[in-house]
Formats: sequence, C-alpha cells, structure tokens
Amino acid sequence: MHTRYICMRFPNARPKAVTLSYDDAAIDDVRLMQILDKYGLKCTFNLNSGLYAEDGEVPPPGKTTGYKMTYDQITKLYKDTPHEVALHGYTHPHLNRMPQAQVVYDIIKDRELLEKQFGTIVRGMAYPFGAFSDEVVEALRVCGVAYARTVVSTFGFDVPTDWLRMPATCHHTSPRLNEMIEKFLTAKTNAPRQPMLFYLWGHSFEFGADDSWNIIEDFGQRVGGRDDIWYATNIEIHDYVESYRSLIWSVDMSRVYNPTCTTVWFNFGDSYGTKDYCVKPGETLVFE
Repeated sequence: MHTRYICMRFPNARPKAVTLSYDDAAIDDVRLMQILDKYGLKCTFNLNSGLYAEDGEVPPPGKTTGYKMTYDQITKLYKDTPHEVALHGYTHPHLNRMPQAQVVYDIIKDRELLEKQFGTIVRGMAYPFGAFSDEVVEALRVCGVAYARTVVSTFGFDVPTDWLRMPATCHHTSPRLNEMIEKFLTAKTNAPRQPMLFYLWGHSFEFGADDSWNIIEDFGQRVGGRDDIWYATNIEIHDYVESYRSLIWSVDMSRVYNPTCTTVWFNFGDSYGTKDYCVKPGETLVFE
C-alpha cells in the first residue's frame, strides 16, 4: 500500500489565502477600505461599540487622522460590504485584568450592539491591547466567539489551530514585511505541501500618523489580484478550515464524506501522483 497524501486547498483549489485585520474604527478606515477594494483584498474590522464619537462631535483643528467616527458614519462605512465586522471589546479594556463575569459582560455587550447595528451575527474578535488569559479565552468561548486574534506575529503562513489564541503573520509596520511578501508569493505549493495563509494586521490610523499609506498600497499591488490566492475575511477563513476539518474519512482513505454545508477542496493522492478534488455538501467521494 502506498503512502497517501492529503492537504487542504482553499476554494477553487487555491493553495494560498490572504486575510487582514484592522482595529479601532478610526476615520482612516475610509481610505483603507478604498485601497482594499481597489486590489480585491478583504478585511476584518474590529470595533468598540461603546467608544463611538458623539453626533456633532468634530476633531480638533488640524487633526485629520486617528479620530473616532459616529454611529451613522460607522454604519455607512462597514455595512453591506465584502468585509467583516468583529468585536474589539465594548470599551477596549484589558480583559485579562477584569473578573471573568465582567469579561463576559463586555464581550456580550459589544456583540449585541454590533449585531443590532449591522443586522448580522458577529462571531470574531481581536483582543484589545492583545491582552488575554486562559480565563478570558474560556469567557469568549461561553460568549459564542469563534476566533480571537492576538498580537503575536509568527512570521509564517501556517493555518491557525487554536482559534481563540490566533496569531498573525505580522503587523504592517514590521521591518520583515517585504521579506514575508516575497517569501509568500514565491513559495512553491505543490503537494504534499500544506496551504499558506498570509495574515496582516494593524491600525489604519498608523498610516495617517506616519504618512505611510504606501505600505498598504504596495501590499495591495503585490498581493492582490492573483489567481492562486483566496481573499477572505477572518470568519470566512475560520469557517472554511473548520469545514475541511469536519470531513469524515474511511479508515483506508478510500472514501470521504462532507457533512457540512460548504464545498471543500483538497489535494489527494500517493507517491505516484496527486490531484485536486472538491467534495460538495452532503456528498461522498469514492477513490479507486
């Protein structure tokens, strides 16, 4: 019997995926979203529903970056777009310094308000200040949070395994960003190599404060618009990967059943060769 290989592929058999995550809902997200849409990138925006600007509030004279938007501005910007709205704490607290009951309150409050504001189900999150603990993780699980991004950079492209302690590839200010882009784009992904995920994060007000919009513009130019990359939000990545992990295989790997509602792609074969397959919802594939 020959050794069999299997590796997940993203939708339409793509071997690579890109996702972004930006925090705090500053006015700079307007320009960021324009750049993302220009290059076909998809982002998760992490919002603090208790920290919106008041109606009629104006920024200090001469301040054009980093200030908060109002409820109406935020609704208009993020609603009905390809991007995801996610949690960032009702008041952006240090969750690891709070009693667990207050952690639950803060997260549930943020989730409830955002779901009402955007008419959707909010399941993702980024930790305020990147601060968390085992108790916080358990609180998020109780609150129905599917994933939570940390501020840990792996400088790699592995698909997450611990969704509530999810790292990123790097922050956009990392001196290694160009190195990571080049490595990601030129990496060979033929089987049995595993799929690659580039996860970039940051705060859009950093672009405004440092006049560094060229960083995200360059990222979009180099990484966007490629046939071998799937562009997805954080929750889309999570749900697809979990669907792949839910596939049910026979002991000898001659059959696979897809119990999910998602069409799943994978590369499968042995030392004589592999090929891409997709298994539709409720379908069973049989291999010779």
